[in-house]
Amino acid sequence: MNESEVRDIEVVVIGAGQAGLSAAHHLARAGMEPDHDFVVLDHAPRPGGAWQFRWPSLTYGKVHGMHSLPGMELTGADPDLPSSEVIGAYFDAYEHRFGLRVHRPVDVTAVREGDGGRLRVETSEGVHATRAVINATGTWDRPFWPRYPGQDTFLGRQLHTVSYPGPAEFAGLRVLVVGGGASGTQHLMEIADVAAATYWVTRREPVFREGPFGAEEGRAAVALVEERVRRGQAPRSVVSVTGLPLNDAIRAARARGILDRLPMFDRITPTGVAWDDGRRGGIDADVILWATGFRPAVDHLAPLRLREPGGGIRVEDTRAVRDGRVHLVGYGPSASTIGANRAGRTAARSVMRLLAETRREVRTEVHPGGRTDVRAESGTEGGTEVRIAGGHPEGSTESRASAGVPA
Repeated sequence: MNESEVRDIEVVVIGAGQAGLSAAHHLARAGMEPDHDFVVLDHAPRPGGAWQFRWPSLTYGKVHGMHSLPGMELTGADPDLPSSEVIGAYFDAYEHRFGLRVHRPVDVTAVREGDGGRLRVETSEGVHATRAVINATGTWDRPFWPRYPGQDTFLGRQLHTVSYPGPAEFAGLRVLVVGGGASGTQHLMEIADVAAATYWVTRREPVFREGPFGAEEGRAAVALVEERVRRGQAPRSVVSVTGLPLNDAIRAARARGILDRLPMFDRITPTGVAWDDGRRGGIDADVILWATGFRPAVDHLAPLRLREPGGGIRVEDTRAVRDGRVHLVGYGPSASTIGANRAGRTAARSVMRLLAETRREVRTEVHPGGRTDVRAESGTEGGTEVRIAGGHPEGSTESRASAGVPA
């Protein structure tokens, strides 16, 4: 498709990570044909979603809670291989097995109101006119960098988790890690083995979770995140409400003093960081590593004005409340791998219902006696059927236009 061409298609899935592939799989299961009824667009150069960008030292055995995609288990993976390699190969095999025909690399620049009730999806390879969008763009492309006084004066190196290269580059250096999530603790435990010194700074006191984390605890955590999304507030990560698992590696790091936490500094100096309360003075550092998380990558949806005053997009199930043609998966409570699978299924089913409503089955019948009836009936597949009946003495004829698809 060239840049001037507009292609009509029923559904556009934006993103081919866990959530996007799950949604595409369930659309195909419902009878939609990839690249004909729906298209999957991915800006990444190869399969693997955000996993393909993870640092090499994050091996598959260190990955917490990776859930298989629907319909194809990930089994027998070598725990010592980089997770980027294992999961990238798995996603690649998944796309081929189910014939999902992902288009990449394709950048989606904007989604806006189009003609005839359709959405206009503008991309680096042309324009799609579509009835529904399933947005599965995740967060990896929007790393969050907090701003602090003096940040631009720091003479050392600053980097974010998004560009973390692994521990080797920090050998012999003084490294300050900012952020109390899973990535921050993983970075610290790796770097501490090679660095001259490490420091851990967080805004809030970290919460370590002891004991098993079962289905009930998981549902409770997801419910807390989901409530923010329902209110239109900016979503928080699931780990922000679950705490950090107190496993053997964490216990060992705490015993060594690696996870002795300092409160958030007030300013950054040319040689490190400082507090204004006079109790601590400052810390000299060669590197500041910002493990401060990510924000949803949804800037391309801005023309639709979906954001609420609270800063987030209000979502019910996966549907954007301000525009029911847009579904968000991998957003808020569905940002985990198991949540992404479920959200993909929910979004696909909701989109199929939407298509059944907007592409109504029209049946025309001609009856003896010249009678004409117009009535709406429930379709067998969850859609609505509009039947127009009329007649003439010679008999009856019937014509139908397909409108419903399985929900």
